[in-house]
Amino acid sequence: MRAYSMSDKYKANAPNEIHFITMAIVQWADVFTRREYCEIVCDSLSYCQKSKDLTLYAWCIMTNHLHLICSAPTLPAVVRDFKKYTAKELYKSIRENPQESRKGWLLWLMKSAGELSSKHEIYKLWQEGYHPVLLYNNQLMEQKLDYLHGNPVKAGFVSEPEQWNYSSAIDYAGGKGRLEIAYIQ
Repeated sequence: MRAYSMSDKYKANAPNEIHFITMAIVQWADVFTRREYCEIVCDSLSYCQKSKDLTLYAWCIMTNHLHLICSAPTLPAVVRDFKKYTAKELYKSIRENPQESRKGWLLWLMKSAGELSSKHEIYKLWQEGYHPVLLYNNQLMEQKLDYLHGNPVKAGFVSEPEQWNYSSAIDYAGGKGRLEIAYIQ
């Protein structure tokens, strides 16, 4: 097992290895409360699978963050592109959604986060980083898989993990989920 320094702790330094990653919304705002917003994330993940060599082993969209167990030859670039694209599409979807009661607040939050960012962006949806954790053994993989799929249960949204629509738990329970996955062996 490789020893990691503090500067390595949250970097994906092992290309093609399986990582547990978390991407969170700025200020942990509950953005993913509407189906159309979750679908933007799913469509983008599917695109990354087909066009950017992203392999998904497990995934779960919560109201304010996203967990993935995944691998890719260039994981940092895939995550960067995913976050950039989904931020643009979600900003547009929120802005154009006549049903969005929180539109003013969400757009203000994203604009404020952008202004405060080191890049002084027009808007910002995702927090910096994605906290990759290298899953270097089966015990760690199982722990993260259980944690990821248990998130909606722990939050009180469902009583069984496979009941959550935006998760790979249904796949691991023998059903067919929204995205293609490669099973953890």
